[in-house]
Parts: sequence; C-alpha cells; structure tokens
Amino acid sequence: MRLNSGDTAPQTANYKVIGPDGRVMGSVYMHEGETLPPTQQSDCHYEME
Repeated sequence: MRLNSGDTAPQTANYKVIGPDGRVMGSVYMHEGETLPPTQQSDCHYEME
C-alpha cells in the first residue's frame, strides 16, 4: 500500500520511506490514526512493512 506524507496511518506499524529510485531510505514507526510526516525528498512515499 503506497502512502504519501500527510496521509493517515491505517494501522500501527513501521512504515518504510521509499525513494524515487525504489530503494528504502529509512523507516518511521506510526500509530493508527497519526499523520505521516514529510519526507526529506519530494518524490518519496511510504509503504507499510
């Protein structure tokens, strides 16, 4: 499931930050209902682990 910064986390989990080239750039632990934070680059997105 592809999520963008500003989206609401659908469940409590670790979310990988995926860069424009498809590589994992980091991760963030979010609780259900929290807003995903901004990424460091504009073309990144989040995917649940």
